[in-house]
Amino acid sequence: MSVNDLFSTDLKPVNLGLDMFADDLKAQGVEPVLMDWTPPGGGDPEVIAALSRLEDPAVAEKIDAANQVALERILGSQPFLEGFGQAIDTVPGMTKKTILHAGPPIEFTRMSGPMKGAVTGALVFEGLAKDVDEAFELAASGEITFSPCHEHQSVGSMAGVTSASMWVHKVTNRTYGNTAYTNLSEQLSKILRFGANDQSVIDRLNWMRDVFGPVLAGAMELNAEGIDLRLMLSQALHMGDEAHNRNVAGTTLLIQALAPYILESDFTTKEKREVFDFVASSDYFSGPTWMVAAKASMDAANGIENSTIVTTMARNGVDFGIRVSGTGGQWFTGPAQEVVGPMFAGYTPADSGLDMGDSAITETFGIGGFAMAAAPAIVALVGGTVDEAMGYSRTMNAITTGNNPNVTIPALDFMGVPSGIDVRKVMETGILPIINTAIAHREPGIGMIGAGITHPPVEAFQKALRALADTVKP
Repeated sequence: MSVNDLFSTDLKPVNLGLDMFADDLKAQGVEPVLMDWTPPGGGDPEVIAALSRLEDPAVAEKIDAANQVALERILGSQPFLEGFGQAIDTVPGMTKKTILHAGPPIEFTRMSGPMKGAVTGALVFEGLAKDVDEAFELAASGEITFSPCHEHQSVGSMAGVTSASMWVHKVTNRTYGNTAYTNLSEQLSKILRFGANDQSVIDRLNWMRDVFGPVLAGAMELNAEGIDLRLMLSQALHMGDEAHNRNVAGTTLLIQALAPYILESDFTTKEKREVFDFVASSDYFSGPTWMVAAKASMDAANGIENSTIVTTMARNGVDFGIRVSGTGGQWFTGPAQEVVGPMFAGYTPADSGLDMGDSAITETFGIGGFAMAAAPAIVALVGGTVDEAMGYSRTMNAITTGNNPNVTIPALDFMGVPSGIDVRKVMETGILPIINTAIAHREPGIGMIGAGITHPPVEAFQKALRALADTVKP
């Protein structure tokens, strides 16, 4: 075909990169084929150089072998709920003046409004301050030890604040022997983990300390076998949950498993009824349970030399941090992002705090935003369409190492949830992990005001990739 013949036919140009080129073609009556493409590493020369070093055949072979080990550990993990205990007696490193928080390390002066609200409320709850004002002074005094939940084998929803008297799940990964912890759900939207800290919040925490935690602990003392959370999680996804922000099925399954032992316990009928009523007040009762199951599974993949698999994604409302198997406990951070989604009546995006919480451990494992195809009804809470929810689960395959055959999505022909986020693939494709999450008000003392979708900052993955390029050698 000659050049003249070519230009006498209908042209089908393919546009890579900036949409403005496609717009110019459309203005001239030509319909281009749009390709969703970005340059590897976002075009950053240092990141591209790091990718090149990691693509060296000898290096890539070592990474792929290490990643296979890490993935096998994630898929082979069997987290079992074995009991509940108070943090002071259960969580490693906890003291009466220790406050654990979500996300990477942060000092009190840099904390977001809702995290400061949660911290001060916890200090009042613990009896370390008589009111919120005194608690603020104490928190800023240097007398309180602040530390990330993740550095104490723990995770925490939203602000993640965990103090000595709070009751926590104890979940053991029976395949690899590691144990993880998380506190109990407060259920309602005006709660400590969203930064609320008035007397109603403190009263609820007191009841959880005196009744809720002891009843759950007593029930599990009667259950010698423990509860297989991997099996229960799989059932929950088959019943329409994604196990981060939609937990209708999971909560039903979990309280169903606990109920016989609660009834057999020595607590009063009134106390048992209060527990059942409290669980019935919100579907989120099982939310922390799936977080700690994911934590126990991901911790088994920590510390594998040469692995580029992400084992932690966590945020504190100021910084978003990731940790990678092959770089141990090192945090790689970037700025916490805006969460985009529906707001409760009376609030606007200007009221929103930035992304916060350890609950992104669910997406790190492969559920939550990665499993939205299993829970199309979630779009009513976080926004978007059912088609988008289905697409998120498919797209995450592009940045993960494999699929989990133990936790599957019926609507995608029982595809296993995408598992093992690979830093290299994130940087090569430009696709960032999808996270669905709640939104806290930016000011302390208010609580939850919406929910939506967000992504990690690319800076965290860029830093991790550069560190890996310096760590993994041929």
